[in-house]
Amino acid sequence: MFQTARSILNRDPAAHSLLEVVITYPGIRALFWYRIAHFLVLRRFFIIANLLSQHATHTTGITISPQARIGKRLFIDHGVGVVIGATAIIEDDVTILHGVTLGARKSITDARHPHIKQGAFIGANAQILGHISVGAFSKIGAGSVVLVDVPDKTTAVGNPARIVEKK
Repeated sequence: MFQTARSILNRDPAAHSLLEVVITYPGIRALFWYRIAHFLVLRRFFIIANLLSQHATHTTGITISPQARIGKRLFIDHGVGVVIGATAIIEDDVTILHGVTLGARKSITDARHPHIKQGAFIGANAQILGHISVGAFSKIGAGSVVLVDVPDKTTAVGNPARIVEKK
């Protein structure tokens, strides 16, 4: 948790101290509860895990399925309205702004949520839907609806999202 807090302190110019980040950032609290719930899911304590997840949603406004796989140093900025689905995978050093949905498009039992690769940035209210991937160090513009894969180091915007810049 403190590694994540230090990462947020480095990435967020509005953060003044490590203590402020740990105490006041809802994304940190949501990740704290997610880590416990995920630990319980891995040990097949599904009911307790889901109860913890509901508690976290109620107190932070951020919904993270305990089955999702989340890497290190995820920064959920502001956070209210963020939804991360059960088969979502989020790699290290990703930034997600408020209102983002990592959701499904079909009712299937296999992987149905997005895979967000290392260093990606997802703008406010973006919707990333289906079993697709957002490439490493890519950016998704605010309000975008992403329904297809986004390559590494690109920027995607719009509804439906289209690639506007590749580095």
